[in-house]
Amino acid sequence: LEEEGYVKPLIDYIKSGRPFLGICLGLQTLFEGSEEAPDVPGLGIIKGYVKRFDDESLSVPHIGWNGIRIKKASKLFSDYKGEKLYFVHSYRAVPNENNRDWILATTDYGGEFTSAVQKGNVVAVQFHPEKSGEAGLRILKNFLEAENLEVKPHPSMQNKPNKTKLAKRIIACLDVRTNDEGDLVVTKGDKYDVREKGRVRNFGKPVELARRYFEEGADEIVFLNITGFRDFPLKDQPMLEVLRLTSENVFVPLTIGGGIKNYTDYDGTYYSALEVASEYFRSGADKVSIGSDAVYAVEEYLKHGKTGESSIEQISKVYGSQAVVVSIDPRRVYVESPDDTEHNVIKTEIPGPNGEEYCWYQCTVKGGREGRDVDALQVATICEKLGAGEILLNCIDRDGTKLGYDIELINHIKSVVSIPVIASSGAGSVEHFYEVFTKTEVEAALAAGIFHRKEVSIHEVKDYLKKRRIEVR
Repeated sequence: LEEEGYVKPLIDYIKSGRPFLGICLGLQTLFEGSEEAPDVPGLGIIKGYVKRFDDESLSVPHIGWNGIRIKKASKLFSDYKGEKLYFVHSYRAVPNENNRDWILATTDYGGEFTSAVQKGNVVAVQFHPEKSGEAGLRILKNFLEAENLEVKPHPSMQNKPNKTKLAKRIIACLDVRTNDEGDLVVTKGDKYDVREKGRVRNFGKPVELARRYFEEGADEIVFLNITGFRDFPLKDQPMLEVLRLTSENVFVPLTIGGGIKNYTDYDGTYYSALEVASEYFRSGADKVSIGSDAVYAVEEYLKHGKTGESSIEQISKVYGSQAVVVSIDPRRVYVESPDDTEHNVIKTEIPGPNGEEYCWYQCTVKGGREGRDVDALQVATICEKLGAGEILLNCIDRDGTKLGYDIELINHIKSVVSIPVIASSGAGSVEHFYEVFTKTEVEAALAAGIFHRKEVSIHEVKDYLKKRRIEVR
């Protein structure tokens, strides 16, 4: 803003009292400064300093659906019904005596932080209304249609929750590729094999299926481009159109994975991973998921340390860690003793084919087709150092089996990282979601096949969890 000459005009505009809405960083910028960029002053409209969440006791970033506690009446929340709203941030402003007159709402995550501010027509929110479903759309509508946002009493001021809670997320995953007729379809593999009787399984069109899951209550949608369209020019990537069309009608976070790397197309044009990710973000993605390239980045890190050149480093430097998900595809390798390998070993309750009591989790690339000499714990911890903000933890051994998530793997990884983890692979019933949320500290659970085949609906999963006092949206 300073370099482009916008700071003074922006401050003058805000002080004029004309309508202003800041979202996420747009709220934080109103304060005097932030630990995220200590040498860069904020706009100084609101007294206070923005600080990072404590990742010693919390998973950071704070990602997911949390509530708000309204402190004063506002037309912005005139029809707010207490719904959870979508947050994704690593830094937060804290209410104090010097800024209390600005505080419109607060939220709890390791302590109370400021989730909305307002004075007159100047408002800002830490959550993302554009990704908060119908509740978020109503908030945006209120801002756009109000002649002024002056205080107006409303019912939601009553019966405020004593403490807000972050919900466990239920995520729908859509594996996308071309079928045998050349159409772009959603498919699903069993241990990563998407063919049945020689033909690609077809569960429908990606845009239509994403809309269905949004309407059923999915907290996020993940598109995994499992063919990568590796030779296409960037502007012709089919998944760009899928994202554009989906984002017109789906108002929850969208993640895209597959082909997020440096590459050269068939006519010799080179694209950096950052350029690829930027095109997906402009088309409607909120996060990118990096798979094989993350494993290669870890191998390079083990040889040379940080270089700043990996796709994770490139993208997180520009867009922030919360925009980068690392997708890990491990499989069990059984050993008779921890001394039989240099990799990180666990003692397992699921013995190997020859009765082995120990195993390590070998990471794979190329859709699980090729194993590498690195383990899942190495990839998770190093990718966090490189700038990843979330881990999508798959398991080849459980994929398509309907035997439940690999609890041992999840606890193995969750114990060594401070970023959120999404459990994936193996869900076959509502009980499996309950199991993963009660036996691990995972923040989210992802499923595909059981939703595609309509064996279990997202609503049924959430209803089952809610009845058992698991916090859900």
